[in-house]
Amino acid sequence: MTGYAAFCGLFMLGLPVLFGWADFFGHMGSVLALGMAAAGSAIGLGLAGQAAAGAWAKEARAGRNLNFTYIILTGMPISQTLYALIIMNNMSTAVANGDFGPGQFGLLFGIGLGTGMAEMLSAWMQGMVGAAGIRALSDGEGKVFAFVIIAMGIVETVGIFAMVFLLGMIPS
Repeated sequence: MTGYAAFCGLFMLGLPVLFGWADFFGHMGSVLALGMAAAGSAIGLGLAGQAAAGAWAKEARAGRNLNFTYIILTGMPISQTLYALIIMNNMSTAVANGDFGPGQFGLLFGIGLGTGMAEMLSAWMQGMVGAAGIRALSDGEGKVFAFVIIAMGIVETVGIFAMVFLLGMIPS
């Protein structure tokens, strides 16, 4: 066995556990999941909120009642942060209980990164769909609400699928 192969074997089997790297990567993955999802939710909420504010200004200038349904569309991207929180709590429990072997710290990091990416993009895109839906509702005087909710639900499904599938990958 060459020196490099021996080092790689030691690294993959024992060195990370010896120095606590497994816990580090496990916790870093769970924090990434929540942080990235929260960033995506913030972006999505901001996009939809800007569209709602513009639509309300337009309605106020026209002397119409302000449409409350914009709040529903604006708030929908927050759910992805909740999905990531569920993943983070399960990952943190697995790390604290030592429910994983030495070679699984990369898996935990990957689960966290995958969750963060999926939830971030789902929330971001949901905010974009919500913003477009708010503009359509404002221009169409509320006639497209059901279609906008369906479109936002389809984007939401990506976040739900990511949570369910990645939750099943957490070692127990």
